[in-house]
Amino acid sequence: MFCGGTSNQQIRGLRESRAGDLRSLTLSAFRLQRGIMNSPHFPARFHGLIRIALGTSLSFCLFPALAQVPQNPFGPNVLLLDPDASSSEMQAAINRIYSVQEHNQFGPSRNAILLLPGEYKLDIPVGYYTQVLGLGAAPDAVRVAGNVHADASLPRNNATCTFWRSAEGFSVQPSGGTMQWAVSQAVALRRMHIDGNLVLHQNHGWASGGWLADSVVDGTVDSGTQQQWISRNVEWKQWTGSNWNMVFVGVNRPPEGEWPNPPFTKIATAPITREKPFLTFRNGAWSVMVPSLQHNTAGVTWHAGSTPGRSLPLSAFYIAQAGKDTAATLNAALKQGKNLIFAPGIYDLDDTLRVERKDTVVYGLGFATLRPTTGKTVMHIEDVDGVDVSGVLFDAGLQLSPSLLEVGTQGHHRRHTADPISLHDVFFRVGGAGAGNVVADLVVHADDTLIDHTWIWRADHGNGVGWTVNRSDNGIVVSGNDVTVYGLFVEHHQQYQVLWNGERGRVYFYQSEIPYDPPTQNVWRSTPDTKGWASYKVSSNVRDHEAWGLGIYSVFLKPDVELTRAIEIPDTAGVRFHHSLTTALSRLGAIDHVINDTGERAHTDPNRNTPKVDEYPVRK
Repeated sequence: MFCGGTSNQQIRGLRESRAGDLRSLTLSAFRLQRGIMNSPHFPARFHGLIRIALGTSLSFCLFPALAQVPQNPFGPNVLLLDPDASSSEMQAAINRIYSVQEHNQFGPSRNAILLLPGEYKLDIPVGYYTQVLGLGAAPDAVRVAGNVHADASLPRNNATCTFWRSAEGFSVQPSGGTMQWAVSQAVALRRMHIDGNLVLHQNHGWASGGWLADSVVDGTVDSGTQQQWISRNVEWKQWTGSNWNMVFVGVNRPPEGEWPNPPFTKIATAPITREKPFLTFRNGAWSVMVPSLQHNTAGVTWHAGSTPGRSLPLSAFYIAQAGKDTAATLNAALKQGKNLIFAPGIYDLDDTLRVERKDTVVYGLGFATLRPTTGKTVMHIEDVDGVDVSGVLFDAGLQLSPSLLEVGTQGHHRRHTADPISLHDVFFRVGGAGAGNVVADLVVHADDTLIDHTWIWRADHGNGVGWTVNRSDNGIVVSGNDVTVYGLFVEHHQQYQVLWNGERGRVYFYQSEIPYDPPTQNVWRSTPDTKGWASYKVSSNVRDHEAWGLGIYSVFLKPDVELTRAIEIPDTAGVRFHHSLTTALSRLGAIDHVINDTGERAHTDPNRNTPKVDEYPVRK
């Protein structure tokens, strides 16, 4: 009744008040009621009726619209955008974030930009530690006409340091028909619909990405100068470009051509996946969708209108705030059965966070960063079903920690086949923002663990960087059986980048630079007769392991430092590597072999080469 009868100006006034609390909305309603009832043209005999009408019609007619624009429960580092708000005001808020994050490679700021369902006309540059997230059930519920882009952060269009940012869960109709996403490691495009083309470089400048999953690109994806890339469960019109190592898993239309020229690794279906949880606002309520486990899939999960899974109300979560919450408050929330949402910020923790309840969800917004202050492991996940950790950056502290994230318990081999522990967009850093020290960044004991995109980085630049300053023996150590990894990026650790002790491991895409900074060859030897430490090590007792699409590079800074082999594995029929390569990127040093004693020497004298091993064991 009063939807049509109330003036547009009155409705607009109520809509503009929706960012206020319930009391202000109620006050607006009563003021409207009083204004109508005090009108000399409104008969007194209808006063009772108007009270009822305003208590019902106004609630069901105006307040549902108001309820669609919630209060922001996530704190000051989250920008919540409403499609009915002023585009110029939204653009100004986005620009303020980018003015800080454009060059904030090791700074403290963290941000998330959340887009309520609807249509926007915006230009959204995505800087460091910025997550842009659509809040619909599927990407097309949030539509951005304009531009969403990640740009090179170094001169000459160089995107090799364009790290730590993401765009997830919305559609983009890019101005000019092409979206630029010039990125390197720790950058995700997930659950996206690009209504146009996508370029993964900036004017053919260097780039070292990257990750694309559960997304549709209506036009062409051009990788250009990207060194390597993994696309998982993606649909597009076509892909162009290749360099060293391009991996396609569950892609509906992989590019033509076969390894080694062009260097395409194609796996028709993804054998086991669980998409990353995502935040939604639907029907007036916040929730977190936890997608279901999938097997043998190709293409995206959301064509039917939503991704299959279970929905958790926001009331099931404890929302952590940096500077307020401690390890004690977070562990107390976990003990009470709460899931965790980390609002954007840096959390200094003096004790280990203990995730002990099955199916617990730990969800980071805006690259929430967890940092130990007392030399303890930052987070331990008990050997239970279904824990899901996503969107968190683990940053090593000054005191030496045994690990940053420990999954399961050493020696335990409980099966989690139907409901595995999952890690999505979980990143690790040792140094760069300041000196940090850890023995092994990520330690995986739990069987069946699923890792869906990680970058495990010992910093080669920034603050607190040096051979004895930011110490890290290993990036990842796996003792669990049946562990699956998509998108494994591990760089610069001082011994094995990857040490795999478990059986039946599966890795789809591996990118690694070995450490730049060994001071001498004698300091950097795994045995007296072996130069350096292999990047990827499968222990001699393992009988079943398989990996696809591996690229390992050297950038030695000191003379007379070399690596004997990039990959070191047992010579057994069940340990199989498909499509492996090496290359030397600096004029110093070399890599003698690709796998064991197979593969040519990677060098730069007189010209750079890229030795490749198609299959290992070598087919005869």
